[in-house]
Order: sequence, then structure tokens, then C-alpha cells
Amino acid sequence: MTESEPKEGQTEGSASHLIDGRIKELNDWRGQTLARIRALIQQADPEVIEEWKWRGVPVWSHAGIICTGETYKNVVKMTFAKGASLEDPSGLFNSSLEGNTRRAIDFHEGDNIDEEALKALIRAAVALNTAARPARSQKKPKSA
Repeated sequence: MTESEPKEGQTEGSASHLIDGRIKELNDWRGQTLARIRALIQQADPEVIEEWKWRGVPVWSHAGIICTGETYKNVVKMTFAKGASLEDPSGLFNSSLEGNTRRAIDFHEGDNIDEEALKALIRAAVALNTAARPARSQKKPKSA
């Protein structure tokens, strides 16, 4: 772990700062792509929370993890935590299709991002997360 990497549970402000640092550190198409994905996530969900987990993975959450933004040598991977449960009418998911839970989108250098379709997918992931949260105050009393 480097000095710039926070411990698990860092505050949102420091996670956002670390994501800024990752984008600058990449200094190539991957940084530009990650920055664009981040902006689209924030546009789709202004209440999104940025986190930094697993020793350096940007994570966006709202009532649970929406997606991660991993960067590799030849790809920026956007993994949706509950992607298998999401409708994908635009066919954005192109990776991790064999699993029962996650789905991912691999962005390669030069790829165009279908911004409206991606924002719709992000909103659907938020809706799934918020619908899945049990309402504790609305529990029905047990019958006697």
C-alpha cells in the first residue's frame, strides 16, 4: 500500500481526492475515460457517494455499491455490482457476462461512450439498490 492510499472506510472527501489523483496519475486515455465515466455517474445520480476500496479501486455507491471503475493496461472496466439484475436494452455490458451477479463494461482506447444509455443504466442500478433496502419502520406487526 502506498502512502496515498487510505485505509478502508476513508471519508468521501478523501476518496474523491484519491480518485482525482488516480485520474491525474494515469495521464492518458484511461484517465480521460475514467474522468468521463465519473462525470456521467455524477450527472445520473447527484447523490452518489465516492469511495476508495480494495487498495485503490474507485467505487460509486447509493444505498449500496452501484459500480467500480478499475483501470488496467488496455481497458477501463466499469463493473456493476448487481449488473445481472439490470435490464441492458442498449447492450452496454460486454464483459463478465457469465456470472450470476456482476456485469461489466470494458472501455478500450478510442471507444465512444453512449452517454445517455450509460446514465440510464446507472439510474437503474440506483433504483435497484434503493428498492432492495427494507423499510424498517414499515414492518407489519406479527399476528397474535
